[in-house]
Amino acid sequence: MKVFKQIVGVVHILIAAIVAIHTVIEPLYHTSTDANPYSSAWGIINPLTAIAIILGLIFGCCRMRRAGENASGPEFIAANTLFYGFVFAGILFFWNWFGISDVGKEFTAVSADVRSIVWIFFDALFPLLSGAIGVHLLRSSAGE
Repeated sequence: MKVFKQIVGVVHILIAAIVAIHTVIEPLYHTSTDANPYSSAWGIINPLTAIAIILGLIFGCCRMRRAGENASGPEFIAANTLFYGFVFAGILFFWNWFGISDVGKEFTAVSADVRSIVWIFFDALFPLLSGAIGVHLLRSSAGE
């Protein structure tokens, strides 16, 4: 389990870095249009992000359960913040991702501008959560 936690921790940190870096550099190489608002790199990054969110929910829930009611205040707050942060990020991500996919083409209640704002918010939130849980997994597996 120690090696698996370390691998998942490194994966989380790498995906956090990829999302953060690509969010910053995308405007430098991609010109958004109505027909093509996002660069093609997101087609590779989004499935990785989905996997990271699912793993973040699993490991965040495990951390929150371990913390329980007997944990110190800071550990209890950190565990709950990570788990519920991943729940919030997961809702934003999957709602937006399904909305821009072929599955969500009939859902027209929001404009492309709203989806872009949600992506910007998600792209700022996700690297923080993913990096935090990655570092936690690396530190906690080192102590085992």
